Amino acid sequence: MRFSLASFGLGLGLLAGLLQVGPIEAEPVSKVFIDGAPTPVYFMDGDSFRVLTGPLAGRNARLAGFNTLESYGPVHRWGGFHAKELYHNAKLATYNGRKGIWRCFDMHEEDVYGRILLWCPDLAVDQVRRGLAHAMSATPEPAKPMLIEAQADAIKHRRGMWAHGVPQYVLTSLHSINEPGSKDYAYNRLVSTIDGHSAKWTHQEPYAECQWVCRTERVVDEALVAAAAKQVEVDLAGTVQAKGAALQTLVGDYARLGYFSGLDDEVQASALSTLLDEYFAEGRLGPREELQGACNLFVLFERRYGPGRAECLQ
Repeated sequence: MRFSLASFGLGLGLLAGLLQVGPIEAEPVSKVFIDGAPTPVYFMDGDSFRVLTGPLAGRNARLAGFNTLESYGPVHRWGGFHAKELYHNAKLATYNGRKGIWRCFDMHEEDVYGRILLWCPDLAVDQVRRGLAHAMSATPEPAKPMLIEAQADAIKHRRGMWAHGVPQYVLTSLHSINEPGSKDYAYNRLVSTIDGHSAKWTHQEPYAECQWVCRTERVVDEALVAAAAKQVEVDLAGTVQAKGAALQTLVGDYARLGYFSGLDDEVQASALSTLLDEYFAEGRLGPREELQGACNLFVLFERRYGPGRAECLQ
């Protein structure tokens, strides 16, 4: 569904002023309500838009709680999907955002790129339930329950991005150690398809332009992971403070990926890692079979758009 700016009740003078801004004329305008106020926006992709009028005019907004696939080119691959199929899925997510009328709420926070964070529950659930997005928390904490439920439904019915396979983690972003501004390590973001938590993948690898980077995953027996987490509480009582679901997330990440993140205390992290190494060697975390999980194509940000786009994106 698209709207003219006039449909938002704007005065003719303001409308005329807006229409003098060249790029807005060519952009499809969508209507959202931000804290109850009808607001015209331009969806750049399925999980972000630019606010066109009002107190937040000109700000780019990142929509919290979910993530759509990259829409600048065919850069995702997993299961039986061709990268161009998942690229098409990303485009569909953008169109789905543009056609609706969504309620959004200002979280009064910014992400690392300086974008304002908005929570748009109707849009988030709709995108995830259609298989046009996946639930995501930017931290080791799980995503919102309503989005985990919507994603489980999409996976069960093989909708959208889950039609030809479901990796244990979606590889959402890549960073190379030789990127400008890199420190002693780079990191990639992996997002669990079980509960939406992020597992930071740190490394020191230099990636070449248009290089496919894939994550290997171990086959996991969930019952064994749950039992191992309970045993950790006994074996490391008084050493590792994480308990219950939080500890099971750490153990589950180790079982699937060979590492865990999110435990900042070095003493606790070392003790847990040593114990899980022992569990793995003893076969207490399940079979050791490894499969290829999600893949992502590395392209520097400045080579993703415009006439200088990388050849693999053409």
